[in-house]
Amino acid sequence: MAERIAGPEIERLVQLLARLPGLGPRSARRAVLHLMRKREELLGPLGEAMRVAHERILTCTTCGNIDTSDPCAICRDTRRDAGILVIVETVADLWALERAGLLAARYHVLGGVLSPLDGVGPNELNIASLMQRVSEGSVREAIIAVNATVDGQTTAHYLADLLAPLGVKTTRLAHGVPVGGELDYLDEGTLAAALERRTAF
Repeated sequence: MAERIAGPEIERLVQLLARLPGLGPRSARRAVLHLMRKREELLGPLGEAMRVAHERILTCTTCGNIDTSDPCAICRDTRRDAGILVIVETVADLWALERAGLLAARYHVLGGVLSPLDGVGPNELNIASLMQRVSEGSVREAIIAVNATVDGQTTAHYLADLLAPLGVKTTRLAHGVPVGGELDYLDEGTLAAALERRTAF
C-alpha cells in the first residue's frame, strides 16, 4: 500500500484540482506544488478569488450566462443588437464567440444538447425560456451556434422546427473546411459538409 506523502489538506487540494477538465492526478500534484512554492503570489490570491466567486457569481436568468449581476453585462449592454439572438450550448461557447468579437448580439445558453442516450431531453435544457424570449417579438434572427456533433445537429434541427412557426429568420454556423485547413488532415464528415455547402466563386 502506498504511503501518504502529504497531509490530508494537501491531498484534498490535489483531489479537487484533479476533477477539473484537462487535469489528472499528476497534473494536479504539479499545480499544487507550484501553488505551494508561490504561496504569497498565487495561493492566497487564488483562494480569495475563489471565495469571492463562490459568493458572488450568478447565472443570468435571461440568457444563462454567468456573471456577478443578473441580468448579466451582455444582456444589459444597450449597444448590442437585441434583434439577433445567438443560441449556444454552453457558457464556454458564448465566451469563445465573444473573444472573436465578430458580432454584437445577444445570447441564449441552452445548457447542453439533446441526447436521448444520456437522458437529456427538451425539459432538461433552457428551451422554454428561449421560446419565451423569441415569442416576445424583438428577435429578427436566431443563429443556432451549436457544435457540429450528432447531438448538436439533432438539437439544431429540433430548435429550427420550434422556431419556424414564430416567423423568425433561423440560421446556423457554416460547416466545412476551416481557414488554413489542409484537405489531407480533415475527417470525412468535415469534407462531406464542405462539399454539400459548396459556394460559387
